Amino acid sequence: MAKIIGLPKLSPTMEEGTLVSWTKKEGDEVEVDDLLAEVETDKATMEFRSFDRGVLLKILVPAGETLEPDVPVAIIGKAGEDIAELLAQVSAGAPAAADDEAVVAAESDEPTDTVRESSPSGTSEAALSEAPAPSMGPSSGRVLSSPLVRRLARERSIDLQRVQGSGPHGRIIKRDIESFTGSANALPSVAGERLPPRVVKASSMRRTIARRLTESTQTIPHYYLTIDVDIGPLADARKAMNAELEEEGRKVSLNDLIIKATAMTLRRVPEVNASWMDKEIHYHQVVDISVAVAVEDGLMTPVIRDADRKGVAQIAQEVRDLATRARERKLQTEEMSNGTFSISNLGMFGIEEFTAVINPPEAAILAVGTLRNEAIVEAEEITIGRRMRFTMSCDHRIIDGATGAKFLAALQRTLESPLTMLL
Repeated sequence: MAKIIGLPKLSPTMEEGTLVSWTKKEGDEVEVDDLLAEVETDKATMEFRSFDRGVLLKILVPAGETLEPDVPVAIIGKAGEDIAELLAQVSAGAPAAADDEAVVAAESDEPTDTVRESSPSGTSEAALSEAPAPSMGPSSGRVLSSPLVRRLARERSIDLQRVQGSGPHGRIIKRDIESFTGSANALPSVAGERLPPRVVKASSMRRTIARRLTESTQTIPHYYLTIDVDIGPLADARKAMNAELEEEGRKVSLNDLIIKATAMTLRRVPEVNASWMDKEIHYHQVVDISVAVAVEDGLMTPVIRDADRKGVAQIAQEVRDLATRARERKLQTEEMSNGTFSISNLGMFGIEEFTAVINPPEAAILAVGTLRNEAIVEAEEITIGRRMRFTMSCDHRIIDGATGAKFLAALQRTLESPLTMLL
């Protein structure tokens, strides 16, 4: 018997997902655990696999749409099976758009397709639900349109209340937006006019980052400690290591060495390797370093497990692999979860010093600045030194000032005497 398939919740924090692509097409045979589609969540691009066996009779939502979990996306059943009743259930009075925009609405108890003008801040107030609705046009105050149409309208500064829809029940479809843009009804553009802001819906990742960082700054009492380190010995150690690794086609970076040094220091000052958990402090027995990686439209933090037990060359290999897959949105959820301490390095962008926001429930994050060549005084002589600044953001509920200072002093000793990492 045919059944409606909803978008699954692919991660614990997934509030919505974007259908990146369908890997099956209508009419294809589907087995249990077959890959149906790829879905971009707040964490990564993840696999949407089938829980059912049969034939993909109907794709209800095209690639590119952003949906909440459980919204109907497909119908699976036996070949040739009549699915008219299921389609009626899904449509529920809000028919799919024309051929160039096949969008089927999910059922909801909220008012339907309400679109209002953007607020002064530029935030769109378009309702996200596409629920059953009677026939109505723009004059009723409600506009039938898909998320795609609303996005196009925002990008082109078009008030949907002024657009006459040519789709079923007066629904505005893509071609209505395109024809409206070139008509005399389009918003004027004259020299010197203050253009409205370009409004873009934040991605799932960006909204999750916003929520978590807001939560972090509002609920965690941050304070900051900075040290200035003579990085010359570490840079020399890196040069020697890369000379040994050259024949193997491998190399290590200063960041790889900093990860190793930080992991070793967390073993020596375990009070910092902790988390605040519902009025309890959890002191971790493993050292798992979260490494901030910039990706398109956001930031990911893949985790180097047991970083204190691994050699620098192995850390370097893992960092490159994780960073590459992070940028390709191919990381699994478990590869980005449950770190015990974070490192964020903006040195490659020339940033000398900055403060980072703690990644809860971790107790601290280390912000790494760029390598600087500057004049220093040694034995009453002026020489050129190589320096780097490290700023640690601390959760004051767990790490007191003296403890944070103790950790940074130990880290400085390790960075300035790299051989201590071998002890």
